[in-house]
Amino acid sequence: MNDPDASVAGRAPSLDDLAEIAERAFAALPEGFRKLAGDVVFRVDDFASDEILAEMGIEDPFDLTGLYSGVSLADRSGFGAEPEPSRIFLYRRPILDEWAEHGEVTLEELVSHVLVHEIGHHFGLSDPDIEAIEASA
Repeated sequence: MNDPDASVAGRAPSLDDLAEIAERAFAALPEGFRKLAGDVVFRVDDFASDEILAEMGIEDPFDLTGLYSGVSLADRSGFGAEPEPSRIFLYRRPILDEWAEHGEVTLEELVSHVLVHEIGHHFGLSDPDIEAIEASA
């Protein structure tokens, strides 16, 4: 983070700070997992757009901490046009809100959890699939 003492100083991590945490979380994942993820673009925004929230039927923007956007690896074909780059969005304000509500994990652990969850969607896994993997880990 730009300011490692941000929490001590009473300042919430910025978008750039959260992006740095996400980069470190991704770099800490097993090499095979990172290689399987391939070229994924990571982006940190404060909240999902109103259009995304409406499309997903989510009324409270704090209910969405991350989102995978793209064609999952399971659904890609070697034929046809090249798909748009896969993107993983992390939403800073909902992540910080969840972190504040559930203080049993560090911000780094929470960001890593959201990141891995969204990479799971990139691999073509559903929410129940991901939850089952997390439960067995």
